Amino acid sequence: MVITCVVEYVIDPAKTADFERFARRWMELVDRHGGTHHGYFLPSEGASDKALALFSFPSLAAYEVYRTRFGVDPDFVAADRIREDSGCVLRYERTFMRPLLPER
Repeated sequence: MVITCVVEYVIDPAKTADFERFARRWMELVDRHGGTHHGYFLPSEGASDKALALFSFPSLAAYEVYRTRFGVDPDFVAADRIREDSGCVLRYERTFMRPLLPER
């Protein structure tokens, strides 16, 4: 069963460029380590501080293997450092969902 992780971010709107750099690195890492990244969704109009990320793994076990790299794998540490050093993310919340897709 596929699981999709939905991450809801509150970002600093003045640091959107930093957030985009952070997001691009994580898209690469998810795809390289067994997941499928569906992209980040950023504010487009008006004063908004909300952003979303959606990515899927074939199973919760596959996601957990990916998570073992946090804080250990140099590429993961470097990607997280963008967030930490820039302060572009004020807070985030992660939710796991199961996709219901159109029948084909």
